[in-house]
Amino acid sequence: MKYYIIAGEASGDLHASNLMKELKKEDTSADFRIWGGDLMQEQGGVLVKHYRDLAFMGFAEVIANLSTILKNLSFCKKDIQAFKPDVVILVDYPGFNLKIARFAHEQGIKVFYYISPQVWAWKKSRVKAICRDVDRMFVILPFEKDFYKTYNVDVDFVGHPLLDAIQNETEKLSAPEDFRLKNSLDNRPVIALLPGSRKQEISKMLRVMLSMVPEFPEYQFVVAGAPSVPEDFYREVLSRTKANIVFGATHDLLQNAHAALVTSGTATLETALMNVPEVVCYKGGYLSYQIAKRIVDIKYISLVNLIMDKQIVVELIQNDFNQKRLKSELLKIIDEKNRDSLLKNYKLLKSRLGGSGASAKAAKLMIRYLS
Repeated sequence: MKYYIIAGEASGDLHASNLMKELKKEDTSADFRIWGGDLMQEQGGVLVKHYRDLAFMGFAEVIANLSTILKNLSFCKKDIQAFKPDVVILVDYPGFNLKIARFAHEQGIKVFYYISPQVWAWKKSRVKAICRDVDRMFVILPFEKDFYKTYNVDVDFVGHPLLDAIQNETEKLSAPEDFRLKNSLDNRPVIALLPGSRKQEISKMLRVMLSMVPEFPEYQFVVAGAPSVPEDFYREVLSRTKANIVFGATHDLLQNAHAALVTSGTATLETALMNVPEVVCYKGGYLSYQIAKRIVDIKYISLVNLIMDKQIVVELIQNDFNQKRLKSELLKIIDEKNRDSLLKNYKLLKSRLGGSGASAKAAKLMIRYLS
């Protein structure tokens, strides 16, 4: 069968690549045409657009790049028509993907959605569009099935694919000594800095995170570089501080980290699943934040707290994300008493996510629905 898959960011590339791997086991003649990244391409997908050309963050940034986004939409529709897929599989990235869902549905092409848009947080009206345009939704967060049920929409909860991604990498991760040698680190404990995957957020987040370097001389700080961002961009920010950087090795870094400062997003869940105490940080542009504050309907910004439905990890948002608060919260998570309680909650978090095998479950269900 022919599969047209669209993922618009790094995490989508990871999860879509694992889905493709499992689809190939179920369908040996699988033919993939993709919008995504290197990982999806490694699974044999013909890459149409890379996600680094699609990532625009926040309301103001989207407006500024509206012309590019509209051109991408038009091109994508024509490309789908030319490819004539058996199914379009959409991976998160709702602003773009829901428009493609409507188009594909109108063309009589089956539409599957893997990793639901966060309609439970804002734009609940999108549920109507999902009901109309999506043939089947495959969700990865336990509370999403109940959310959709309130709208009389039956979805499949397959578990979170991060559990698989981390499990698959465990044997490949470096031992502490190897990690230090490979990245020219000394023997001090590591504090990981995960400032995001887009230039706009990295520039806002990293400078404040790096202000912790002189405050904690007994630790060494290591930045997780995003694969879609040039190394020169980081070097400019890091030029005035003593911190290291690693690329393409976020899980390796977390495996060897004592604690982490993490920009809100999927990375907050990755960090928790790897048992690293963390402080969740977020600071957006003034206009984007003011708009978001008025329309987003959630108690927390981190997936860890949302899944547990209580504050497990501290969230420093907007003005609270400053040097004084960050130092105070970092001191808490490097304290052994606080760490024990946090790690117990991480164990409960894993049990709520439904165990491993999300990609395989999703692939089997997709093949069954297609046949």
